[in-house]
Amino acid sequence: MDPDNPKIVSTLIISDIHLGSPVSRPKKVKETLEKYNFNKLILLGDIFDDLNFKRLKKDHWNLLSFIRKLSNPEKEIDVIWVNGNHDEDLSEIMSHLIGIDVYEEYIWSENEKIYLAIHGHQFDRFLNENVVVSNVASFVYDKMQRLSPQKQIIPRFVKRASKSWLRLANKVADGAIEYARSKHADFVFCGHTHQTLSKESNGIQYFNSGCWTDIPSSLITIDFKGKIEIIIVD
Repeated sequence: MDPDNPKIVSTLIISDIHLGSPVSRPKKVKETLEKYNFNKLILLGDIFDDLNFKRLKKDHWNLLSFIRKLSNPEKEIDVIWVNGNHDEDLSEIMSHLIGIDVYEEYIWSENEKIYLAIHGHQFDRFLNENVVVSNVASFVYDKMQRLSPQKQIIPRFVKRASKSWLRLANKVADGAIEYARSKHADFVFCGHTHQTLSKESNGIQYFNSGCWTDIPSSLITIDFKGKIEIIIVD
């Protein structure tokens, strides 16, 4: 993609940046966003890793500053922040820090279709019922990522080989699709699982935007004709 000729799309959806984590990729996120012209940016949860702002480095703050500039009314860009399980206590803080509202879920209409964006942890039954075990698993995976920070060979292998990870991705998808049906939505977008996925059931299409702690990372684009793509970024 030519940086001097940004790609024009209607909407960008990006999730699970985990600012504050040593394996977060805020510089790459900013570089990627700068390659697009868009009307709507949806930050689909887990933008922060936790409430410890002392862990934020220069690149992390640069990305937050960039997002704040995007939300300036003169830009005419809708910046939407959807709560994730890692940052759900940050609503009031982020409202003041970046100047945007934070939602539990976000619904919008375009091309005579209804779109729903929700982080996805709401459909993760194991996480909700086993908080301690889930936190330990996240800690171990984080350590694996740090062992191979460039190519992340170990964590990528674990994700591909893990049946539990695949089951989680599909359970979140199925739960999101059922919830979208109750909202009369045609499309539903989630993050949370850190695994890209597209799935359709009974006319409802589900997309997962992946994450920005793994290499490669990913985001979702929606063009003005309604075409949806999962974009992979090395």
